[in-house]
Amino acid sequence: MQSRMIRSLVLTCVILLISMSGCSLGTPTPLPPTPQAALIPVAGPLATATIPPTPVPATATAAHTLTPAEPRAGKLVYDVESSGTGPERRAPYGDSYDINRLERPFLQDMTYVSDLDISTFVVTSDNDWWYVSVNLVGIDPASLHVVNYGVELDLDRDGFGDYLIWAQPPYPSQWETIPVRIFQDNNHNTAGLSYGKSDAPLAFDGYELLVFDGSVGEPDPDLAWVRLLTGSPARVQFAFKRSWSGNIFMLGVLADAGLKDPTKLDYVDRFTLAEAGSPVKENMYYPLKALFAVDNTCREAYGFEPTRYDPQICPVPVAPSKTPGPKDPPPALEVCQPPVTMVCPNGWNYETCRCN
Repeated sequence: MQSRMIRSLVLTCVILLISMSGCSLGTPTPLPPTPQAALIPVAGPLATATIPPTPVPATATAAHTLTPAEPRAGKLVYDVESSGTGPERRAPYGDSYDINRLERPFLQDMTYVSDLDISTFVVTSDNDWWYVSVNLVGIDPASLHVVNYGVELDLDRDGFGDYLIWAQPPYPSQWETIPVRIFQDNNHNTAGLSYGKSDAPLAFDGYELLVFDGSVGEPDPDLAWVRLLTGSPARVQFAFKRSWSGNIFMLGVLADAGLKDPTKLDYVDRFTLAEAGSPVKENMYYPLKALFAVDNTCREAYGFEPTRYDPQICPVPVAPSKTPGPKDPPPALEVCQPPVTMVCPNGWNYETCRCN
């Protein structure tokens, strides 16, 4: 009992002391903030920004000053097409792997895709533009949304692509720059070690430098354009400035719904033929494996007279014996194709018509 009384007296004294102390101190004065050390930006990955950058409003579309016109008619450059043999899940021929000639408008299960099958292309120009019309076997809305189309420019005519003009869906029906990118090969390795054969398996960076991205924020928002015309034939059309490309080059086109990776071009230097597979049924590596859903063409010469021995040059059409009619097949090509059952370890020589 006595112990409880003592504890009660002690507690009362403590409360009185705290109350008296509070009355004597009054309201506390807030302390000034502790000064912070100034941040000094340093170079390298650990650099710290002291002032956040002023946000730049995003621009949805660019203000264009020069727009492509309507391209004129021009010379057709033919490509092998697989529409006739597509239902049989095979290409007729034309997949010449060593010289980077791919005829693979098929999914990995050998389903034929007409949007990937290039039949011809046409290149024309006017005072300001080069125009490239890529004519397709057909357009299927179910697959079009996954196909990229491209134009490869070889400015120094050595078989190594220098620029890739690359378009991705969705495709507008009127000229537009937003779907277009341009990649550059800055270290001369798009054809691997050599333009004339597959150097696979090879690790390299292909078209590694993005130099134009859809015109938004670009120094020249009018550099390259694309549009899709769904008539007959269905066409993907490109336009790019002559002031940028110059007037002398070799040019080829491609359609790609497989890898779609500019840094891996040329694809034939990434995979051996055994790894890539073949779309030709008689080939020992049929069917397609790692490399599928891609079609490309030979390269035609523009602005100079080719020797016809130029790297990846298109074969010369054989002159017809009569004037072709509207229902006549395209002219034959003066080129020696390897037998479909033959595999040349060192590549096929199209000049001597035999294995290297």
